[in-house]
Amino acid sequence: MRRGDSRTLLLGLGLLVATALPVGAVHAVDAAAITTQGNGNGAAPCMACHGVDGGGQASAGNPRLAGLDAAYLQKQLDDFASGTRTSPVMQATATALSEDERAALATYYSKLPIPPALMKPATPMPATDSVGAVLATRGRWDQQVPACVQCHGPAGIGVGAHFPPLAGQPAVYIEAQLKAWQQGTRHNDPLQLMQHLSNALSAQDISAVADWFAAQPLDAKGATP
Repeated sequence: MRRGDSRTLLLGLGLLVATALPVGAVHAVDAAAITTQGNGNGAAPCMACHGVDGGGQASAGNPRLAGLDAAYLQKQLDDFASGTRTSPVMQATATALSEDERAALATYYSKLPIPPALMKPATPMPATDSVGAVLATRGRWDQQVPACVQCHGPAGIGVGAHFPPLAGQPAVYIEAQLKAWQQGTRHNDPLQLMQHLSNALSAQDISAVADWFAAQPLDAKGATP
């Protein structure tokens, strides 16, 4: 075989292998890289607000992402991108991410383990008869407010794509979201459940129930011990 023929054959084999690769294999999204470096297209590194381990930043009210349901995370990113959920920081980030990048990040964070620091919160556990404990575990039925755990699971560990974990989230974040539901600046809940419930709560109620969930310990899988 002549040298030119061999080069042609090798080129042809290379093209054959390339076309045989699964769609997206060459351009697979590196979610881990986006979390530490951004995507080079306007999306900032996720770790700047949510930490290297996805545990969030309690003092700043930035939520934990590690171990959350992938479908829930993707819905929130999609809602930020579409404007259904508002946040100056997250809307700018989500709109700079492609649909594939949002999906990859949701999967990435859902598989991260719960950071050890969140397994034993520094916040003291409120008394069982405190306002926060009563609202979280028993509700206030005279105002048609069911217990939070009826939707968010025992001690707020989360249930599926529509009811995210509250346990292990910063109290500042939980409080801010309840106020956003109450004020109508957040409205991407199923059947407007959170808007109805938050309207029945006082500022003191919101603070108390946020503190209760923030104080709940977690195990490595995100469940309460």
